[in-house]
Amino acid sequence: MEIGLMVEPQIGGTYARLLELAQWAEAEGFDAFARSDHYLSSGPPPHVTDALTSFGGLARETSRIRLTVLVTPITFRHPAVIAKSAGTLFEMSAGRFELGVGTGWMELEHDAFGMALPPMGQRYARFEEALRYLWAAFGRTDGGFDGEHYTLADIDVRPRVGQDTPIVIGGSGEKRTPTLAGRYADEYNVFTMAKRPLDARLAVLREAARRAGRDPDTIKVSMAVNPIVAADESEHRAILAERAAGRDLDVDQYVAILDERHIPHGTDDRVASQFAEIASWGVGRVYLQQFSALDEIDTELVGRTARLIRSV
Repeated sequence: MEIGLMVEPQIGGTYARLLELAQWAEAEGFDAFARSDHYLSSGPPPHVTDALTSFGGLARETSRIRLTVLVTPITFRHPAVIAKSAGTLFEMSAGRFELGVGTGWMELEHDAFGMALPPMGQRYARFEEALRYLWAAFGRTDGGFDGEHYTLADIDVRPRVGQDTPIVIGGSGEKRTPTLAGRYADEYNVFTMAKRPLDARLAVLREAARRAGRDPDTIKVSMAVNPIVAADESEHRAILAERAAGRDLDVDQYVAILDERHIPHGTDDRVASQFAEIASWGVGRVYLQQFSALDEIDTELVGRTARLIRSV
């Protein structure tokens, strides 16, 4: 199972720290370095860099690790801009860029920056058109694209990345998101969940892929996970108590939520076995997702967690 490090720069962090983390992940043998694409988070506005621009720098300052945006919203950029940015990053990174795209969802940032956030139904309609546009721009289908919202002339869009820049589609939706992933994605990304809901979504994905004439086995399944790894049971209980209190829950209630979503937690052996179980479900990559400002990410703990996953 591949391992990625995923960071959330909208919580706060400079490009210099982003680069430091990407280079650390590459040196530690991570397969991918991923970041979100948001402009704000709750609270006072932090120092936030732009995702696609920052990947241009990372592309030139790393050499092996895959670079993944999870995900850029179609509400931020026209698909022509997304396609050209992806092609440029593909060239700058020698083929290591991975394009995650989504509908957009955070009202806070759209309102603050004056960007339109249409109702969800309209966003999904635009999203599917954007995906079809990207397939045409990447050269995966012949001719251009003519839709209600977007059009592309029958031209060669170069750099022509073809199948070499993976398209990642992610989200928690039960039907529409896995359906679109089955039709258009090279990687389907979900947040941590238990086997039963994941299997239901994968059944939808596989059927959509077959209907589109695609081999569902070629679509990678990935999961963003924020585990709790403790040195001993005493530390484990202390972390659980602190996080439960921050959510106005008791420890048993908080543990029930973790277990329902199959979020790994505990000492090394337990966490390793939980990741082994996730791998057995067909998950080909896990992203160790860090919900903190970039300067507060504990690379020692992240590295230890990655070594646990590799041991399974």
